[in-house]
Amino acid sequence: MSGLFNADGTEAPEVTAETPGGGPAGAASGNLVKESNTEAFGADVIDQSINVPVLVDFWAPWCGPCKQLTPTLEKLVGEYSGNVKLVKINVDENQELAAQMRVQSIPMVVAFKEGRPVDGFSGALPESQLRSFIEKLTGGEGSPLDKALEKAEEVLGAGDIATASALYTQILAQDAGNAAAHAGLVKCMKAANDAEKARAYLDGLDPALLESAEIKAVQSALDLAEAAIASGETASLRRQAQETPNDPQIKYDLAIALYGDGMMKDSIDTLVDLVKSHQNWNDEAARTQLLKIFNALGHADPITVEGRRKLSAVLFS
Repeated sequence: MSGLFNADGTEAPEVTAETPGGGPAGAASGNLVKESNTEAFGADVIDQSINVPVLVDFWAPWCGPCKQLTPTLEKLVGEYSGNVKLVKINVDENQELAAQMRVQSIPMVVAFKEGRPVDGFSGALPESQLRSFIEKLTGGEGSPLDKALEKAEEVLGAGDIATASALYTQILAQDAGNAAAHAGLVKCMKAANDAEKARAYLDGLDPALLESAEIKAVQSALDLAEAAIASGETASLRRQAQETPNDPQIKYDLAIALYGDGMMKDSIDTLVDLVKSHQNWNDEAARTQLLKIFNALGHADPITVEGRRKLSAVLFS
């Protein structure tokens, strides 16, 4: 697999482009990212924008924020694989064009569509805002990478670990820092019951990736799965909890076992009850475990929302 996607979801050949500083832009195609000038502006921007939106990045070698913005733009243009193009204009070398476009500060980006400017912004925006900007230009259908991630999640949910793993690997070939794809590969390893390989993979990730919500979620899921294996059988722990209801360790082990059996709500309720009766036990182990479950499920999951409500009611009652 090449690791690149065309707009229709098919694979495209892997290519590179140059950043203003001369370094590689990663997956951005040479046909999608281009240096231009005043003389070629009509052909590179006006004409090209008839068929596909074109972002014009006005920059200069001495501009610090430009060095932050341009690589992110190139990365996103690479993700959208043909749905949008990027043209870079050095304002020092094209002052007349910059004046004509009323460039007063850089970086400045102007979006052209159907031969005319339709939108723009100044300054080095964060990636999330840049993505939203491109989404508006391209109709909000999402990038091919986004669609590939959705497909990978879908096939993994259906139990096709091999296909999901191949899709995540293909995504990472284009976007090596994609936290969701890294997390997806770990999910595949977990689904294949290879926790050791999953742990080794996480240990090899860049520290910055370990701070992402996606990676923290799979880390929590691995912790919970391993704890569930060590906790013992659920039926036995239920009996012990009934016989010794004030034993925090048994109640804690029961909650972990319930999670391992897929009984998320019962697990959360048991831990919330343990927080209520033994909040400070074992360095607040029950609360810590609840936070791991919330991370593993995702903050928007209805079970998480309800669980957080119950926990708050206990903590602040």
